[in-house]
This record gives sequence, C-alpha cells and structure tokens, in this order.
Amino acid sequence: MTFADAKQRFSNRVADYVRYRPSYPSALIDLLREECGLRPDHVVADVGSGTGILSRMFLENGNRVFGVEPNDEMRGAGEEYLSAFKNFSSIAASAEATTLADASVDFVTVAQAFHWFEPAATRMEFQRILRREGFVVIAWNDRLFDTTPFLRAYEALLHRFGTDYAKVSGSYPRQAQIQEFFAPNVFLQKSFPNLQEFDFDGVRGRLRGSSYVPGPGHPAFAPMMAELERIFDSHQHDGQVRMDYATRIYFGQLDATRNSA
Repeated sequence: MTFADAKQRFSNRVADYVRYRPSYPSALIDLLREECGLRPDHVVADVGSGTGILSRMFLENGNRVFGVEPNDEMRGAGEEYLSAFKNFSSIAASAEATTLADASVDFVTVAQAFHWFEPAATRMEFQRILRREGFVVIAWNDRLFDTTPFLRAYEALLHRFGTDYAKVSGSYPRQAQIQEFFAPNVFLQKSFPNLQEFDFDGVRGRLRGSSYVPGPGHPAFAPMMAELERIFDSHQHDGQVRMDYATRIYFGQLDATRNSA
C-alpha cells in the first residue's frame, strides 16, 4: 500500500512528533551487538530518520550515522536535535534513492517508517548501499490497543475521528511483508515492552502528532479533542494515563542476487 503524500504528511505535525513520540528501548542496541556484531566503528544509514529518535541511539553508541529523510520539516528538526553529534550527517533523500555511495554502510535502519516506502525500489537501494555482510534493521513501536480500558477507548477514538487511520494502520508491517522483503534470506525478530506516561497535555500532543487524525481547523478537530478529554478524565490515575507498546525489531541480511522484492 502506498501513500501519495507519504513524504509530506508530517510537515505540520513536527513539533508534537518531536515532543511526544516514543523512543526505543536501549535493549535494541544490546541486541544488535549480540546478534549482528554491532561496533562503534560501524557506519549506519538511518533511512526515514525523521526527527532523529533512532539515530541518536546509534550516535550515543559511537557510530557514524547518515540520517536520510525526504521531509524538510522533519529533517530540520532532526538536525537541530542531533546538532551536538559530529558523527551525524543529514541527507535530503528518500529510501528509494538515498544518494549514498555503493557499499558504504554496515547497517541500514528503519524506525517507524517502513510502511511509507516502495518495497521493491527500497530493497534494491538497500542492497546497493550495504557492505558485504551488512544488516537491515526494522524497528517498530506497535501501540497496544486492547490491554487497558484507556487504550481501548483511545483506539475507538481513532476509528471514530481518524482521517485515514484504518488505511495507515492496515499498512503497518506484518510478518508476511517483512518475510517478503528479506526473502529468500531468513530474518530474526525480537520484541521488547515499551511505554509512555502522559498528563493531558502530553496525550493531546501525542494524538496531534499522528498523521491520520484531523488537524486544527478541521471541523472534527474540536470534537475529537473533547472526546479525548472525556476519556482521559475517565481513565486517568493521579493525572496520568499510560500508553503501552511492543517494540518489534526485525533484522537480517539481503540476498545480493535478488533484484526485486
């Protein structure tokens, strides 16, 4: 499933995205050290790097990181967020055409962006820029929606008010899509628990930072926020609600003899 506006749909949501999107467990780096031999001298291309959430984890590990991001606003926010890291380079490019040199990186990472890419062209591009024995790592914060009364009510709100929530959530990577991307090679996967705790301002910002809900000025925006306040008040404990996630990590190598996904 492709989206005509995939490279621009977060342009007016960057501030909320930066403040309220979840990060990834530190266990992700430990996993890649153990299973893929990740070292500080490895070069990483973080594709669809957005505001730099995953890039920062590799930079703190000592890696050289190229953040590849086509959206001007998101890329600018990432450049500001990661400005203290001399090993970070920001690249205005896409997953399908990164502009990076052949065989120039040891890891290609994708965090929360895989569903926006065109799979066949992306796979060929990843093969091109990866060094021999390099790894592709796809990380995903999968928001749980049926484990608490608040999360069930929040999910119902998204279905009621979302502009294209069903389409976007239906495009999230599933086992079959990941398997097809890596085929004929096998891939490994791991899941870690993750969570965020929010006051009302926080959960409001988390909602506003989602690409599939109406923005300010849309007729449904005010009713949506009123419903959010209602469910927050119904389910908060000590002024907080919790969002639970499963952080899913898929990693493996690509078969250099395969030319299409």
